[in-house]
Amino acid sequence: MSPGDEHDYRGMDQGGRADDPYSTLGGTRQTRTRLPDGDAGHPHTRRPVRNSRSLVMITGVVVLLIAAIALANRGGTSDDNASPDTKSPGAAGPAPTAATGTKPVQGKNGTIASGFAHDEQGAQSAAANYAVALGSAEMFNAESRRDIIQTTHDPAVAPELQDNLDAAYSPGFYENVGLNDDGSAPTGLTFVSRTVPVGTKVIKMETDAATVEVWCTGLVGLAGQGSTKPVTETWFTISQELKWVGGDWKISSSSQTEGPTPVNGDNRASTADEMAEAVDAYGGFTYAR
Repeated sequence: MSPGDEHDYRGMDQGGRADDPYSTLGGTRQTRTRLPDGDAGHPHTRRPVRNSRSLVMITGVVVLLIAAIALANRGGTSDDNASPDTKSPGAAGPAPTAATGTKPVQGKNGTIASGFAHDEQGAQSAAANYAVALGSAEMFNAESRRDIIQTTHDPAVAPELQDNLDAAYSPGFYENVGLNDDGSAPTGLTFVSRTVPVGTKVIKMETDAATVEVWCTGLVGLAGQGSTKPVTETWFTISQELKWVGGDWKISSSSQTEGPTPVNGDNRASTADEMAEAVDAYGGFTYAR
């Protein structure tokens, strides 16, 4: 998935890869996914609105992560943390997404994985899991949204982001998405917002900072009979600036771009009821290298 780094990260707190709980097999750094301990899935966003400093006008279904990213980026851009102590992402080819047998994380904070390794693998795992959480339907509920922001973000930026998002998710915003004033789905409908990471790539890696891109596909919309906003798929890439804070990776800022997007296949579109049943029946994953 991602290239290595010129630094020897085996010299960090947790020791070499061969003797810590995250050590990969045979020196490889490949991707694996494992099911959580009985947890529902997470989702993600839709096509990005072109406004870097504020929420954009939304026509039709709005994608959540875009709003979160637009507000989060008010504090700066990814260039703010640039350092010559980094490497080009093209130095090595991406690692294939095959299982390594490496334990992905040490635990979880609520429904979100936590305790990521203090190395390149851990940064990628954190970025993928955070993308899932930030693109989930839970972000449309005020209480769960604040929990997600506190869990995934650097405490230095979380309070302001929470306040901005609380103001942004207004009754008018929910109405544009097709939801009730409190963010709940209308009776008989199921709100779908789920993000699925396809792959990750390390852009920069330092001892206590990393920039990781997560290529994702997502589902968003209202499923059920009578829905005027059917569930559609989107493709996007999220870039996260991560910091090592309090013994774990946390987001300090993030941005999003559209694509890469594959050609649509010839699959028959499922009915509204089939889609609603699938969302209820299939849970999500914990993502890790």
